[in-house]
Amino acid sequence: MISKLLFDLDGTLTDPKEGICKSVQYALHAFGIEEPDIDKLEPFIGPPLMDSFMEFYGMTKERAAEAVDKYRERFSVTGWSENIVYEGVPHMLKGLRDAGYVLAVASSKPTVFVERILTHFGLRDAFSVVVGSELDGRRTGKDEVIAEALRQLFAKQGDEDLLMIGDRKFDVEGAHALGIRCVGVTYGYAQPGELTEAQADFLAASPEKLLELLLELREMKGGTRHA
Repeated sequence: MISKLLFDLDGTLTDPKEGICKSVQYALHAFGIEEPDIDKLEPFIGPPLMDSFMEFYGMTKERAAEAVDKYRERFSVTGWSENIVYEGVPHMLKGLRDAGYVLAVASSKPTVFVERILTHFGLRDAFSVVVGSELDGRRTGKDEVIAEALRQLFAKQGDEDLLMIGDRKFDVEGAHALGIRCVGVTYGYAQPGELTEAQADFLAASPEKLLELLLELREMKGGTRHA
């Protein structure tokens, strides 16, 4: 019986687009790069920032680290509060808690910002464990974040009573690397077909459908379905 759930934050519980993309704009501007269309910066939502600056703008590791510092200049003051909680998420979390699930957050965002966002939007009390990355660059890989969440939940790799829930392939791949199944939510920032190609074990199209799916899974094992 599934009893523990790990949630990604960005694109799963909250819509972080404005805060992340405007902070990326701010960082790029510091390097003389102008990108007026924040829609083009959506790929920054999900993977570690260092990786994105290197992949999308050809930065060296050292330059990307400087870009992350510039990003945080804005994000730490303004960007973090520009999140929007997806409609239906508070109701979903209450329903899962009432059903007996233990909830945790496993995010690649630095823990200090994850805690701040959850507290600001009144979601923190729903979670027994909150794990993110470190500001110094440690624990940025999703598998590393999930592994630390498992440790704090006194769980182990391959536990069948645990699921990861996230909106990007990084969530699926990180979970599968530790032998954990993953629910991909299609209302986040995955590209078309991304979650299917990553072999998400389940798919859910909204927080309401996610609640429905997870309540069903509470009493059953295995199976792959869409909600």
